Amino acid sequence: MHVKSKTAMNRRQALQVTAATGASLLACAARAQSPSSTAASYPDRAVKIVVPFAPGAGTDAMGRLIAQKLGEVMNATFVVDNRAGASGAIGTQYVAQAPADGYTLLLVASPFTTVAASLPSANYDPLGQFTPVGMIASGPLVWAANIRLPVNTMKELVALARQKPGLLNYGSAGAGGVNHLVLELLKARTGIFITHIPYRGVAPATMDMIGGQIQLITGTIPALLPFIKNGSIKPLAVTSAKRSSALPDVPSMTEAGLPGIDVVNYFALMAPAGTPVGLVNALNMAINRVVALPEVVTRFKADAVEAAPGSPALLGHFIEADYRAWRNVVKTQNLKIE
Repeated sequence: MHVKSKTAMNRRQALQVTAATGASLLACAARAQSPSSTAASYPDRAVKIVVPFAPGAGTDAMGRLIAQKLGEVMNATFVVDNRAGASGAIGTQYVAQAPADGYTLLLVASPFTTVAASLPSANYDPLGQFTPVGMIASGPLVWAANIRLPVNTMKELVALARQKPGLLNYGSAGAGGVNHLVLELLKARTGIFITHIPYRGVAPATMDMIGGQIQLITGTIPALLPFIKNGSIKPLAVTSAKRSSALPDVPSMTEAGLPGIDVVNYFALMAPAGTPVGLVNALNMAINRVVALPEVVTRFKADAVEAAPGSPALLGHFIEADYRAWRNVVKTQNLKIE
C-alpha cells in the first residue's frame, strides 16, 4: 500500500535511496555471490515462494497464480509454501533468514509494511533484511457502511463523527493491518474519533456490519463487492487516487472531499537481502512478462487490481516510502499494539 498524506514523507524524500542503504545492500550482495549463483543457470531446481498467510486467502491465490506463470515463463518449477501466523510475520521471518540464493522468495502484500510499522513483535526489518524483486499488482480498498447509517459520502461520515464522537464503530481485519491503519490515517487527517474493533478477518467484520453491531469497514473490492451488489452494504469511496473500474460509480477519496490520502493494497515479490543482482534481474524480467500476459491481465481485472510492472529499484523506493509513511501514522496516533 502506498500512502500520501500530511503525515507521510515528502514524495521526493520518500523516493530517495540513501547512500548508507545502498552500501549495505551491495555488501550483502557481495557476501552472497558464489560460483553456483549465476543467472545463466538459474533456476536449476525448484524455487519456493513463501506466502505468509493460510491457503485460500487472497494473498495465497495471488501467490499460486504467480508461481504457475513464473514456472511457464522461466521453464522451471515454482512452488507455494504457506507459512501463516502472527499477521504474516512468521513466514516473513523465515524468508529473512533463508539463504540468499534465489530459491526462497516471499510474496508480500500490504501487511509486509503495515505490520512491521505497527507491531514490535513482528521482529523483521522490511528495508534491511530483504531485496526487492518486483511489484506485481495493486488495487484500492473500499470504505463501506451499514445501509442504515445516515451517511452516503465520506464528507457526511466525517461530519457525523465530529458531531457525535465515539458513536461510530469500525471493524478491521486485525490490529496493525492495512484495514486498521487506513482508519488511523483518516483519524489523523480529520481529527475525528471512531472506535476501532479488530476482528479475525474482513468476513466476520462484514457480517457484524450487516447486522448492525458496527457501522464501518474497509476491505478489498473482491471481498466486499458481492455485498455491495446485493445492497447489504453501501460503498462510500475507494482509497485510490482515481476510481476503480470495478466500482465506476464510487468516488475516489479526492473526489469524496479528502484529497491527499492515497492508499493501495499491493502484491510484490521479495528475496532475502544479499540475493545476487543477476538472479534478481532475471526474476524481475520474468515477473514483468507474467503481469503482461493476457490471461493474467484478465485475472487481475476480476480481482480489481492492476498490473504494476517495474524495476527492483522502483519497488524498493515504494516499500521504503510505504513503511515510513505508516510509521508516521503509528507515531502520530500514538498506537500501542501488542
